[in-house]
Parts: sequence; C-alpha cells; structure tokens
Amino acid sequence: MSIHKEVKKVTVNSILEMKATGEKISVLTAYDYTMASILDAAGVDVILVGDSAANVMAGYGTTLPITLDQMIYHAAAVSRAVKRALLVVDLPFGTYQGNPYDALNAAIRVMKETGAQALKLEGGVEIKDAVKLIVNAGIPVMGHLGLMPQSINTYGGYGLRATGVQEAHKLNTDAQLLHELGCFAVVLEKIPAKLAKEVTDHLRIPTIGIGAGADTDGQVLVIHDLLGFNKSFKPKFVRQYLQLDELITTAVQQYVADVKSSDFPNEQEQY
Repeated sequence: MSIHKEVKKVTVNSILEMKATGEKISVLTAYDYTMASILDAAGVDVILVGDSAANVMAGYGTTLPITLDQMIYHAAAVSRAVKRALLVVDLPFGTYQGNPYDALNAAIRVMKETGAQALKLEGGVEIKDAVKLIVNAGIPVMGHLGLMPQSINTYGGYGLRATGVQEAHKLNTDAQLLHELGCFAVVLEKIPAKLAKEVTDHLRIPTIGIGAGADTDGQVLVIHDLLGFNKSFKPKFVRQYLQLDELITTAVQQYVADVKSSDFPNEQEQY
C-alpha cells in the first residue's frame, strides 16, 4: 500500500508512517500561490516555504536578509493554495538563534498567520532550547543539518560538509539530539552519501536529503532548480526536469516580435 495514494491530507504522522514502511518522501519548495497550487495538485508530499525565497524570489546572494514578515507573506500565499501536502515553513535567520522565548514567539506568529503545519530550523545542540520550547508548544519541527545556508559566513562557501571525522560525529550527535527533542524529521544537506545513510539508518524519524545521496528517506529540491529557471546554476545534486529558462525566453521573444509586427492581438483576440 502506498501511503501517498491513501491519504487525503499529508500530516506529520503520514511522514513518520512513510519512514516506517520504506516509502520515499517527496519535498519541493514553493513561495507563491500559483506555483503551490500546481505542486499540490501534482501530488508532492511536503511543500517547504524555504528561506531560499531570499535567493530565487528577491535576488539576494544568501538567505540571511529575508525577514520574518517576508517569510510570513510567502507562507500565507502558499497556504491558501495547499489542500493536500504537508506545509512546512523555514524560520529565518535571527529569529531563533538567540533568546529561546523570542524563537517561540516567532514560531507562534508563523503558525497563527500562515496556516503552516510545521516549521524548519537549522542547527543542532546550539538551538536545542529553542527547539524544545517550540515542540513543547505543540508545533512540529523539522531539523536541518549539514550545509546550513544561514551559517554560510562561518563556512565561507557552499562546499560539501561533514567530510572530516569531527564534523561527521557532531552531525550524528546533533541528529540524535533533534530526534530526542521531538523533531519529526531532519533535512541533511550536502553531506557524503555514506554518512547520510548512516544517520538515516540510526534515526526513527525521516531524513530528507538534498545532495546527500539516495539512501535518505526523502528528497527535497528548490522548485526553480528542478524546472531549470536559471541555466547557469546547476549543482551536481540537481536534476533539471525542464529548461524553463530557454522556454520562457523563446516565448517572450515571440511575444515581442508579434507585438512589433502587429500580429498580436489578431481579430480573434479582441472584442
């Protein structure tokens, strides 16, 4: 039996059951109503309103500038479209790394103002107090380890993480801690596939990989990467299912030509 086909509304429990039965979990990002409508109708299990909106929607070089109000705006738009998928929203940089009670207040705002069903936070032991408070408030939390884009200034780049023994050990320890704190899943980003499998095998909660190999319990991609909106950005872990950059460029060029030649609108396209 495929849980994906059976459930009318994906919940945290559905995701945990997929892990238990070995059914892979599909996750994609969305930042607006129209795209979210398409992804939800197409059957994706989880829609993530990622702070990657800072990159693909606003043009920033990192995820750091996006604000809580901006994340709420994007998440509320997505929520109005989603009927079936589990809706998860990133807490942005600066809202949970300090005072845990400030983190709880930010989490409550997102849940009350967007209609989200869960939140995602980056980090392990460093944010344990915030995670504990949020989970204890009845808010499901998805963790995020490995390459954590909100910590990009510490890394100095977007390279592979946890290749050394010490960092790999910390990642394993953090994953277990997030599980113990009550997280229902954890994203593993850009780490060796062997390490991702090890973490996945030892956790009773699902792992969602991005650049972490095929042995995680699910996969996540940024929708703009999957659809090929930006032909100059194609990291190794991305599979482009379309090349929309080329298709859109061709369509717009044809529109411009049709307007210039007075071919558009024709008699059937006017009142």
